[in-house]
Amino acid sequence: MKTQLLQIYRKRHACHLFQPDRPLPPEDLDFILEAGRLSPSSFGLEQWKFVVFSDPPHKSALQAASFDQPQVGSASVVVVVLARLAELDPDAPYVRRLMAREYAAGEALEGALKNYRGFHAATDIPAWSSAQCHIAVANMMTAAAGIGIDSCAIGGFDPGEVSRILGLDPRQYLPALILPLGYCAQPPGDKQRLPREEVVEIR
Repeated sequence: MKTQLLQIYRKRHACHLFQPDRPLPPEDLDFILEAGRLSPSSFGLEQWKFVVFSDPPHKSALQAASFDQPQVGSASVVVVVLARLAELDPDAPYVRRLMAREYAAGEALEGALKNYRGFHAATDIPAWSSAQCHIAVANMMTAAAGIGIDSCAIGGFDPGEVSRILGLDPRQYLPALILPLGYCAQPPGDKQRLPREEVVEIR
């Protein structure tokens, strides 16, 4: 299993141009989305929402909003990952509902909510929520690579324009990442990473 996982990580690469006419099997898309849904999240609040597009007009509009990066428009499927905002308020029903899954009603739940209230007051919530979405996207890209699907996480886009395309209320959601999925049109180059001794320090 360890060898298989490392092979997947070594295989995964950022695809910069997809085969636009090669569709993604629905069962493969479901598998990738499930990997995102099952990802870990801070406080167990599942800060993400996945909006999936496969129609050319939306992909074209999202490409334009992503500084015209061709992988967005050429992908079989584009997943826009949204970070929740208003629902993460300590008084929001969403927070209580999700925390109640882990803490029993009464002192345990109220104590957890009090702890979260202090965290919320001291935290940049949009940045924190967006960071949680990155965890889900990393898992989705690994899952995709494991079944032969290429991907490329896009962080360079105009969030206001993406919000307009999706018709988002900016108080409710923040676009965190755009994830094109499909089959790469070009073979990948060699994997380039810093050597272990430059990134790992054991004390």
